Amino acid sequence: MTHPSNGSEGDDHSPEHRPDDRLDPETDTAAGQRFVLHKPGGEPVKTGRNLPVAIASGCVLGALVFFSVFPWPQLFTIITSLGTLIGLRELNRAFGGKGMTLAVIPLAVGGVAMQAGAYFGGADWLVGIAALTAIACLVWRLRGGAEGFVADASANLFTLVYLPLLLATWMLLIAHPEDGQYRLVVFIVVTISSDIGGYFAGILLGRHKMAPVISPNKTWEGFGGSVVGCAVAGALCVTLMLDGPWWVGVVLGLAVVSAATVGDLIESLFKRDLGVKDMGRFMPGHGGLMDRIDSLLIAGPVVWIVLSLLLP
Repeated sequence: MTHPSNGSEGDDHSPEHRPDDRLDPETDTAAGQRFVLHKPGGEPVKTGRNLPVAIASGCVLGALVFFSVFPWPQLFTIITSLGTLIGLRELNRAFGGKGMTLAVIPLAVGGVAMQAGAYFGGADWLVGIAALTAIACLVWRLRGGAEGFVADASANLFTLVYLPLLLATWMLLIAHPEDGQYRLVVFIVVTISSDIGGYFAGILLGRHKMAPVISPNKTWEGFGGSVVGCAVAGALCVTLMLDGPWWVGVVLGLAVVSAATVGDLIESLFKRDLGVKDMGRFMPGHGGLMDRIDSLLIAGPVVWIVLSLLLP
């Protein structure tokens, strides 16, 4: 595995980001960090991000999603299509730094088609379009010759599955004929609750490293906060929005926290292998789009499966 460069070593955007002893207070101040949290003993906590800017960016994105879902859920295909294109740009830049080439045009066209296909045609259309896009990417790469073919093909298939395919599961949620809009909202709220619970529990209480080799800033205390946040949010959201039993919400929350944690670890390892600190600068205070939706990408299909089985 390629080791990260000095600029990415030890950096992590996992929810329970804990302070790094190497951080320079003057650098943090220059970065504009004004909001300071304190541990129970009174020790100040460096969050590693400008919280007011991060919160404002999240609120703007949340409002954009909300008003694209109600009252016309079809508009959400535009949001996921834009997400596909922005994420593809970030992934193409990251892979390009290691000499790998993506078939950008087939991935862009197929990725956008997968969003519309999932909403209007369901899982069957999504699978069909994904298969055709995979074939198109491999054919597109043929003109590059044998050298580097396996590496490029692997990068293309990874991008196809990791970005537009997983993103399209959000469209499968919203396409539910009875309460699709609310299913999408439940998915987003429960997944964000994992980030919030893990973030604050990690920076205030975090002591025991969870996966130091992959994500040095992730702690078991932060994971516990994520579990509590997801379980509570799941029970409330399922009962209030979907008229389902509370235990379904708890099951959903436990499934989401597992998926969200795996998503964070996958993104961390992915960036470390490619030697990048942030995938981009799309969202002020957050980094790139792929830095922010890593847990949502992995949680999407999990939520769709759980709700399809327990609340069909």
